[in-house]
Amino acid sequence: MPRGTPPTRRVMAQVAMVMNLDKCIGCHTCSVTCKQTWTNRTGTEYVWFNNVETRPGLGYPRGHEDQERWKGGWHLKGGRLIPRSGGRARRLARLFANPELPALSDYYEPWTYDYANLTTAPLGEDLPTAPPRSLIDGRPTDITWGPNWDDDLGGGPDQLADDPVLRQMNEKVRLEYEQAFMFYLPRICEHCLNPSCVAVCPSGALYKRIEDGIVLVDQDRCRGWRMCVTGCPYKKIYFNHHTGKAEKCTLCYPRIEAGEPTVCSETCVGRLRYLGVILYDPDKVGEAASVPDEKDLYEAQLGCFLDPFDPDVARAAEESGIPHDWVTAARRSPVRALITDYRVALPLHPEYRTMPMVWYVPPLSPIVDSLTRTGHDGEDPASLFGAIDCLRIPLDYLAQLFTAGDPAPVEAALCRLAAMRAYMRRINLGDPRDPAIAEAVGLGTDSIEAMYRLLAVAKYEDRYVIPTSYTGTLPPDTPDDGCSLDTDGGPGMYDAGLAGMEAFHTPPATEPAPADAGLRGRVNLLNWNGRGTPSGLFPRRRENER
Repeated sequence: MPRGTPPTRRVMAQVAMVMNLDKCIGCHTCSVTCKQTWTNRTGTEYVWFNNVETRPGLGYPRGHEDQERWKGGWHLKGGRLIPRSGGRARRLARLFANPELPALSDYYEPWTYDYANLTTAPLGEDLPTAPPRSLIDGRPTDITWGPNWDDDLGGGPDQLADDPVLRQMNEKVRLEYEQAFMFYLPRICEHCLNPSCVAVCPSGALYKRIEDGIVLVDQDRCRGWRMCVTGCPYKKIYFNHHTGKAEKCTLCYPRIEAGEPTVCSETCVGRLRYLGVILYDPDKVGEAASVPDEKDLYEAQLGCFLDPFDPDVARAAEESGIPHDWVTAARRSPVRALITDYRVALPLHPEYRTMPMVWYVPPLSPIVDSLTRTGHDGEDPASLFGAIDCLRIPLDYLAQLFTAGDPAPVEAALCRLAAMRAYMRRINLGDPRDPAIAEAVGLGTDSIEAMYRLLAVAKYEDRYVIPTSYTGTLPPDTPDDGCSLDTDGGPGMYDAGLAGMEAFHTPPATEPAPADAGLRGRVNLLNWNGRGTPSGLFPRRRENER
């Protein structure tokens, strides 16, 4: 290298996601499709890689944000980042007994129903029922909790009392039950830049892929220590009690490698998810995660992201092995635009210091109606900006979720969203454009219209800008050298003879069925093999009626 030439910076690429919470209707379609794709197997009955929580609420698992209890993420000790679960010596001492691990009751005990009791019950005056049975051991169980048990109950006394975020807020917000607020928060693995789950894994089974930043579990190396479950502050790593392995959201990497969006994004009814590429400087991640003040973590993480339009960044990216089409995708990335250009997307709990890469556009709530009810002009920009502090969804609550308690970035993002609504409303009503509205929030007219197109009317190819995979070769087509997930019990796979599928829908059998049993012993709602009239569906005819 010639004397005086600055060293080439390292550049890495990350596939990231942004969710617009104003569009989430809480339909749980994303959760169901993810469940059917990845966790429809024995041992994963309680596992939800994607879940939608009602806020305020306890979340899933219950109270997962209480890091004083669960010890997830990182904390600073003597200026150094240390996992909250402790250093190597402490983790080694607790290798065989980890008290900071959510129990099944913190999630829920999955259940099915004894449908055979319906189909085999004799005729009588009483109406037969299908009692619930545990999917874990097949025994009768009581249904007392579920993955979305507090769905649509935001603001209720139980949720306000036990929500870890609300406990940090003042009494006025926590006790105003008549001013109940509610919104939906979809959650998946954050695929962090500084993942604590990777750091605490004793067997090195968790790793972050170089080419796209997706965090995965090597099923061959996993030994089921479950330290990763404790280490993840978002509690998005689960233990498969059937295989004895850890499992987590894969960001649908087979689809990502083919340039397709994740299943949860593809099936989202509200079209609230965006996928794209972000270029970042890996040498700045550790420094950014170590800033002393938690409220500076948001800006510190923004400082890690690189501008793909900068010729020096583009050159360094290609020298780092990132193909040109990935740099081009980073320039077109809707995620980069929402995070760094318009700055309306915010990270979830940056105070965990994991540098999360699933960001959220905060909900604006019905601000226009609130102003109109008080006698003000709900569409006047000055009134809109002044009412941000009085939203039905408290600004302090959103700040505790997205900016470690700093309300300034949240308020700025909400002001930009309110300005976009006021600006576009004038255009839709035929009024002339008002550049002052855009300038009041630090945007130009072109930028605010581009943000509107992205948030409101973006097409499929605008919401998902994903280049195809550029590394790796096909594994040899031999039984020993295939994908470690492509086995019985692996994600999306069934055990031989459909045993895994049946165990998910019915209680485990006390004795294994013989290999030649065929359909014998299988139970469905009609107990019917598909031929003739199902027995028990219709009352038997009396002899004198024939």
